Amino acid sequence: MQNFWKNIPRYIRYVFVQTLYLFLLMVMFRLIFYLFFFKTTITDAAVISKAWYLGLKFDMRLTLILMAPLLIVTLIFRNSYFTRKPIRKFNFAYLFILYLGLTLLYILDLGHYDYLGIRLDPSVLRFLAKGERADNARMVWQSYPVVRGVLAIALFMFFLLVIQKRTWKHFAAQPEIYLRKGAFIGWTSALILLTAAGIYANFAYFPLRWSQAMFTRDNGVTSLGLNPILYFVSNLNVKGDSFDLELTRKYYLPTAQYLGVDQPNPQTLTYKRQIPGDSSKPRLNIVLVMLESTGAAPTSIYGNPMQPTPNMLRLANGGILFKNFYVPAVSTARTVFGVTTGLPDVTRVRTASRHPQMLDQRVVMDQFTGYDKYYMLGGNTNWANIRAVFTNNVEGLKIFEEGDWKSPKADVWGVSDFDLITEASAIFKENNDKKKPFIAFLQLADNHPPYTTTKGNGDFKALREKDLDMEKFKKSGFVSVDQFNALRYEDYNVGHLIDMAKKDGYLDNTIFVFFGDHNCILNPYSFMPLPEYEMATGSVHVTAFMYSPKHITPGQVITTPGSLLDIYPTVAGMVGMPYNNYTMGMNLFDSTRANGKYVFISYVRNQQGYYAMIGDQYLYEVNDKTGEPALYDLKGNPQKNVAAQLPDTAKYLDNLTRGYYESTRYLLFNNKK
Repeated sequence: MQNFWKNIPRYIRYVFVQTLYLFLLMVMFRLIFYLFFFKTTITDAAVISKAWYLGLKFDMRLTLILMAPLLIVTLIFRNSYFTRKPIRKFNFAYLFILYLGLTLLYILDLGHYDYLGIRLDPSVLRFLAKGERADNARMVWQSYPVVRGVLAIALFMFFLLVIQKRTWKHFAAQPEIYLRKGAFIGWTSALILLTAAGIYANFAYFPLRWSQAMFTRDNGVTSLGLNPILYFVSNLNVKGDSFDLELTRKYYLPTAQYLGVDQPNPQTLTYKRQIPGDSSKPRLNIVLVMLESTGAAPTSIYGNPMQPTPNMLRLANGGILFKNFYVPAVSTARTVFGVTTGLPDVTRVRTASRHPQMLDQRVVMDQFTGYDKYYMLGGNTNWANIRAVFTNNVEGLKIFEEGDWKSPKADVWGVSDFDLITEASAIFKENNDKKKPFIAFLQLADNHPPYTTTKGNGDFKALREKDLDMEKFKKSGFVSVDQFNALRYEDYNVGHLIDMAKKDGYLDNTIFVFFGDHNCILNPYSFMPLPEYEMATGSVHVTAFMYSPKHITPGQVITTPGSLLDIYPTVAGMVGMPYNNYTMGMNLFDSTRANGKYVFISYVRNQQGYYAMIGDQYLYEVNDKTGEPALYDLKGNPQKNVAAQLPDTAKYLDNLTRGYYESTRYLLFNNKK
């Protein structure tokens, strides 16, 4: 082993040693955090060990990212790296700046955590605000041993400088080893692959993401699992999203009145509604099924000429159809966040699930006392950092994802929907046999490129163009036969789920809630009651229905607009579960709104973004850049602005729309548990 090490060119060994030094620096600060700052009520050693494991992987990622420039320079100059004076100056300057910067940031992070109990994030920049710098500087001077701290940092940097000089001299004095072209290419390729693998840092389809550190709801454990520098940078990427406290208060009362807040107060900005339970209602199982890219227009339920979803039509007719059901925005990640937290994802820079400061939320799913809680998907929950949306907010939730299923992966999205449903049903059966109620979020994915379909039980058959009436097809809005088949396959699997529920014995005591996450991309269509393609609202108008043959009277059609934000409050009411609602959602069966029910949506029309409230008769929209409003009468001409003709209606909806939007922006940051 010693001979092998000596036979490696000295410039490669030098990078190895520097990488180890830098990694040990990060481990040292992690150990300091653990010994002197770490606080938790969790005593499970396995949980603490997992946080350490994740934290060390983050440390290694940062180490490799920072060492990449040094690696590149050494591979360019090779043995002459130790003989050229400008390179020596670059080497010492880069490493000195690197170690000094990391040391200062780590110390700042420890102070930030000691002061606020959270890891370093860009909000620390508020202490540099104009007019506050002097006061903040005095506070630091009076609160912390600044002089001793500066001396300690200086001594530490001197110690590091001595080590760096000795390391340089050690390798510079060693004999040169020359590699032939083939050997050099081999070493270079291996180093690049190892560096890339270390930065990727995960044995899964998705790379390591900060959300994986949020595998508990404990702030201490999460903080131990994070790397503060990487966490700080990830927050910098989303600094464009914020809230306006003045605007929130300005529009608070109309919003609070609409939501039915128990004790409205523009100063405290409370949104709490305490909903009593009903012990007379049975604690039924609940299965929420997210239908990928299943808008209203593509399905048989809404009269699509191709009639591609007979199973959905059958179940909707056998239960409750929500004819005018909307999601707040187009994006699967936004939908998963919205339905779980009850807040529309109105972020502009990235989705809320990717925003560390928006992941601590008070959600209704967490309040299903006595229920086993599941999130199930065929792929990996590192996708869009969705893992943290659940694990950070729902106590005791069990995730089933890629790697937990016995079935093989079908494509990039994991196991097929058919296999996902088959294996999920076995878990539901086990709960049901134990008479243990459960609530599950089952996320389908195959109605999405690459549009993978399987034979299912052997009886699913993909159709080809020659099998179709292409005149009808052109009117249906579908952009390809593959897209059409993917929706048919999703419908097939909806039928498969109900068949499995019946076979496994939990159909009669389960409420199934099916909803689309957004519409798919469609060609122009005109068969819907509204010209929603032209209005752009079709992108967020989705399929939604409930089915429970023993507990839901068939044939119900609800035309009052509904939102996916309303799903958890609704099912909680259906099983009599008491809960506190801090979200923007409400019970779909609550008809107490004096001025009617409105739903928050957002969409893009002519490359302009809008947020809006849509009701039975009116749509009120606001251009999110210019602030220009418009009011449309959906029972008249839904594309004509009638704000001037209906000033009272416009004024009410302007307050409600802007209030709903501003309250959402506020709650995304201020609805913490």
